[in-house]
Parts: sequence; structure tokens; C-alpha cells
Amino acid sequence: MQVFWAKGFASTSTDDLREAMGIGRQSLYGAFGDKRTLYLEAFDSYLERIGSAHLIRLSYGSPIEGIENLLAGLAPEDDRERALGCMGVGSVGEFGTTDPDLNLRRKASGEMLMRHVAQRIVEGQERGEIARKLDPAETSAFVVMTMTGLQIAARGGASAKELKAMARFATYRLMP
Repeated sequence: MQVFWAKGFASTSTDDLREAMGIGRQSLYGAFGDKRTLYLEAFDSYLERIGSAHLIRLSYGSPIEGIENLLAGLAPEDDRERALGCMGVGSVGEFGTTDPDLNLRRKASGEMLMRHVAQRIVEGQERGEIARKLDPAETSAFVVMTMTGLQIAARGGASAKELKAMARFATYRLMP
């Protein structure tokens, strides 16, 4: 997963994968079939891991705090980790919408996240933390779009401090 995340599908060689896993070529093909199958398995693992982390951050604190935690959590202090950005966003950049298997995975993951964000937005509106004039579905889409922008900025070299400031700025736009 780390190799694909860092290099993308096309730039990752079979030798890169073998070295990362410490296995021989035949073992790689025997276990996974081909590079694409391994990529899809790594992508599924990534989506599961990152999706869980997103939901944990989103659920922590009040609704507005949860949304800020979700966004700020995309700014790890470790420069190497932050520079990886998002494997999902990277897959969009590399494949666009040309791969139906990736499209289904990204859609399911994105819809799940947007539902949870929308729930926190409604909760925040009921508590007076988030402006009632905001449509929860549109606002959820804005939050997810902001996540994408933060992850691209991270990949482009933005510091943790800069990313956290952007997360704060976006979050405060939701307040009454």
C-alpha cells in the first residue's frame, strides 16, 4: 500500500512491490495474480484504514469541532507522511473516471463519508453551532471538497501549520 500510495500505479514497478514485501516475483504473482489486483487490494485496505480514521476524527467533540478535527487531521506533523497526500485523490489524478472498479470504490467511500458529515452538520445546526441556512448535503460536499484540496496542498508541500489554518478557515465558514 505504501509504495502505491507514494508512487501511484503506473510509476510502481513489480520490483518496487517485491522489495517492499520482501518476496520473489513468482510469490508476488502467485499471491496476487497481477499488479492491478494487488493495487485494488491495497486501495481497499487504504480506504478502510483512512475511512475509519476520518469517522473517528469527525465524531470527536461537538459537531463543529468534529468537522475541524476531520479537516485538521489531514495535516500530520510528519513531513514524509503529509507529502503522501491521499491515495484516493492520487487515483483520481492518475485514472480519472476510466477505471470502473476504482470508481465504485471511491463512490462508496465518498458517499459514506458525506452521509456522516451531513449528520454532524444537521446535529450542529440543531445545536446552533452551524448556520441553519446551509443545506446539509451541499455543506457536506463542501467539506469533502475541502478535504481533497487539503490533501493536494499537502502533496504539494504545504506545511502542517498551513494546512491546519486552511482547515480552521473552512470550518469557520460553516458557523452562524
